Amino acid sequence: MVGWHHRGVQFQRRDLDWAAAVVRRSMPPTPQYSWPLLAERAGTEVWVKHENHTPVGSFKVRGGLVYAERLKRDRPEVKGLVSATRGNHGQSLAFAGRRVGLEVTIVVPEGNSRDKNASMRAFGAELVVYGADYQAAREMAGALGAERGLEVVPSYHPDLVLGVATYADELFAAVEGIDTVYVPAGMGSGLCAVIGVRDVLGLPTEVVGVVAEQAPATALSVAAGHVVTTETADTFADGVACRVPDPEAIAIITAGTARIVAVSEDEVAEAMRVMYTTTHNVAEPAGALALAGLLRERDAVAGRRVAIIHSGGNTDSALLAEVLAGRTPRPGGT
Repeated sequence: MVGWHHRGVQFQRRDLDWAAAVVRRSMPPTPQYSWPLLAERAGTEVWVKHENHTPVGSFKVRGGLVYAERLKRDRPEVKGLVSATRGNHGQSLAFAGRRVGLEVTIVVPEGNSRDKNASMRAFGAELVVYGADYQAAREMAGALGAERGLEVVPSYHPDLVLGVATYADELFAAVEGIDTVYVPAGMGSGLCAVIGVRDVLGLPTEVVGVVAEQAPATALSVAAGHVVTTETADTFADGVACRVPDPEAIAIITAGTARIVAVSEDEVAEAMRVMYTTTHNVAEPAGALALAGLLRERDAVAGRRVAIIHSGGNTDSALLAEVLAGRTPRPGGT
């Protein structure tokens, strides 16, 4: 049996099949469409993997479901989960926790998306607002876990990667001969999942990670070959506002990506507009990152079969209005 293993994250075909069965109990496969207007704009054939079409509007739900399922099976004594998020990871855990009967506490930084906060509460999470940024919220989540006896769920974990890998498995099964796939890069579960499935299937597809220029920690880490942290992650693409990368993720990304592309705030906003006008799908800023990377490399991939991961559509209406009006929002608000 062909398998994939790198620095503590491993899965085989049977693992993917188990994860897919877990995910299927809560949601069908998401679609992948090739939009003619988007192909015209990109200058090549483009397939969009629509992870905005999950029950929480983001790819993250897959990882949450697999993490919660294994936890409930292997350690039923755990009474609840706690984690930090800017939104999608928290929605995923809240959704998954409700499915398996676990209490979920989520810590978000001050000024976090109102819509994402409301969604997490609606899925049953207790919301704690703390700190100026994600890193501060992450540290508070650890403290709450110790205080309340809760399982502290990181933003990067092998079971999260395995769950997310189910979208890559769906994509590669549905679309043959993908030359290049662009993946948003925050903490790295999406990139590592795509790399892992590509390698399990033995495909030659090149995987390209896309970061925001204002949150360059992943790009800097890959360039250096080890984790590089940054003092700020000052991007309105809050889903990829990573300052402290995970070393396991960086090892996998360094070994498995063709390159990391950094895009500007204006390019992210433009990609949101392009996604809307060519597919009529709303992308949150991080959800448009892969398209922004493709558009930056438009000439280099002409004539190739390209896929992009639309990782989520959870954006506040005020921010979306700002973007569709032709402006680029500032971090933390419009």
